[in-house]
Amino acid sequence: MELSTAIAICGAALAAGLAGCGSAVGVGIAGEAGAGVLTEDPKKFGLVLLLQALPGTQGIYGLLAGFLIMNKIGLLGGQVVSLTLGQGLAIAFAALPVGIVGWVSGIAQGKTSAASIQLIAKRPEEAGKAVILPAMVETYAVLGLLMTVLLLNGIRI
Repeated sequence: MELSTAIAICGAALAAGLAGCGSAVGVGIAGEAGAGVLTEDPKKFGLVLLLQALPGTQGIYGLLAGFLIMNKIGLLGGQVVSLTLGQGLAIAFAALPVGIVGWVSGIAQGKTSAASIQLIAKRPEEAGKAVILPAMVETYAVLGLLMTVLLLNGIRI
């Protein structure tokens, strides 16, 4: 395997790995808060589950970016294309927005979801607001994914 291909694969791994780690931490933070609320009121499971699941989207975005990279270099089809070192590096760098933003925003969204879970524990009538607050963090994860997709589309192979 060429070094340039290995660098591109490293980019796919970073996109999926960093964003996935952010999601795992975020979902864990929200889950800890959710478990506490559910011990007091199990009827709130649906709302707690929704708020806990929100930080998981960053991992999905990272996985999507990883698939896009693997498809671009032919790894999924079995015909790996020959890349220049510049192309391999460009693909790896293109993976960084979704990886880094997914990592940071997954954790931030988990904290916001945990706070929102506390909100619905005390004021269930504020469920709509409780969902909107962590959804605002999601915006930046989407922007990171969009940047990665645009950068990948700009790399000619």
